[in-house]
Amino acid sequence: MQTNEFYRVTTNHGQFTLELYPEQAPITVENFKQYVRTGHYVGTVFNRVISGFMIQGGGYTEDGTKKTTFAPIHNEATNGLKNVTKSVAMARHPEPHSATSQFFINLADNANLDHISRDDEEYGYAVFGTVSEGWDVIKKIADLGTIVRGADKNYPKIAVIIQKVEQL
Repeated sequence: MQTNEFYRVTTNHGQFTLELYPEQAPITVENFKQYVRTGHYVGTVFNRVISGFMIQGGGYTEDGTKKTTFAPIHNEATNGLKNVTKSVAMARHPEPHSATSQFFINLADNANLDHISRDDEEYGYAVFGTVSEGWDVIKKIADLGTIVRGADKNYPKIAVIIQKVEQL
């Protein structure tokens, strides 16, 4: 029987802990762990912050450079986990199986992001964990306010930089 795994994310705005669900989302959790092991997340930012919806990061550096990623993974949105407040899910392009390194944290219950069908438009976003500690830090990030920065329409006014991600 697998047990859940915990990762502490340290940002320049504080720390929060993610509880990951390898039993329900084995591909997605292993993907996240691979990016942690290689140090990919260090120096990346939360580049998309939409108050009342979600915060997203893990793919770009502070200067807007997109980091090189591994191949996209299979979307596990059919795992029964829901995009509810505090859940962690994989960001992706419109094609369902296009997630790489970016993840997002739901600031509200976002049922519109859940799996409905195997159609591209209704495939959903794979939840693979939850924020188990540090929700106050997440709310602080969500409340920073945003600016338009290049293609980013919801970039935080004050950069949110991931300094370290470590397994607990």
